[in-house]
Amino acid sequence: MRDLSAAKGLLIDLDGTLYHGHEMIAGADRLIRSLRARRIPYLYVTNNSSATPEEVADRLSAMGIPAVADEVCTSAQAAAGYIVAKSPGASVYVIGEAGLTAALEAAGLHLTEQSPDYVVQGIDRSLSYDRVARAVAFIRGGAVSVMTNPDLLLPTAGGLMPGAGSIGAMLQAASGVKPVLIGKPSDVIMNYALDRLGVRAEETWVVGDNIATDIAAGIAAGCGTVLVLTGLTNADNREHYEKEAGCRAELVCENLDALIDRLDRER
Repeated sequence: MRDLSAAKGLLIDLDGTLYHGHEMIAGADRLIRSLRARRIPYLYVTNNSSATPEEVADRLSAMGIPAVADEVCTSAQAAAGYIVAKSPGASVYVIGEAGLTAALEAAGLHLTEQSPDYVVQGIDRSLSYDRVARAVAFIRGGAVSVMTNPDLLLPTAGGLMPGAGSIGAMLQAASGVKPVLIGKPSDVIMNYALDRLGVRAEETWVVGDNIATDIAAGIAAGCGTVLVLTGLTNADNREHYEKEAGCRAELVCENLDALIDRLDRER
């Protein structure tokens, strides 16, 4: 088992790990300040494709969690990075919101409504049948289908709503083409984050509350993994989620203070 004392970087999940809704989880601010004091580089890694890094950082800061945009890694940014690595300057048809279009444009990709090289799809809460039909036609015509994240449901103040994964399932069913998956549990977003962090996978630890996404993605990328029992997973359901996901984290911490103590003890 790897030792936290060897960590040269951390990739940290957000929802359920550092906050619930609009409330910071106890210890989140102390964890980040501790990492900054030790000069351990980290990134906030989120499957969210609708918000820009600036918006994510502002939200964290408003909750009392230190954050700047350069510390945020979204699935939209990772999707843009994936396409640029394969096809610099490619044309893209987008189903998504402001965070996705901004990331694609910032990467030098060309947004188009005609004959795209790629169809990139994230959450889109104003999606129309016409845009779905156009996306399906483009994919069936040879455009590469890329999905930012597989989350079927999106938690909102009004309850669970269809997420990017539900839209992706519709496009896949209609086109017969399985999309390239960018977000967790894929290693694509993790490898993108590692490249930005400038740290090797074996020296990096992924911290998250969801075994099927955070921990699975960390394992896929070859990182160390820390499960915190602060969100989806708790002491009572942990074994169930481990069996369901078919994997388990290398380390388990009851809360964020326990993670901080572990870092303190092993350095």
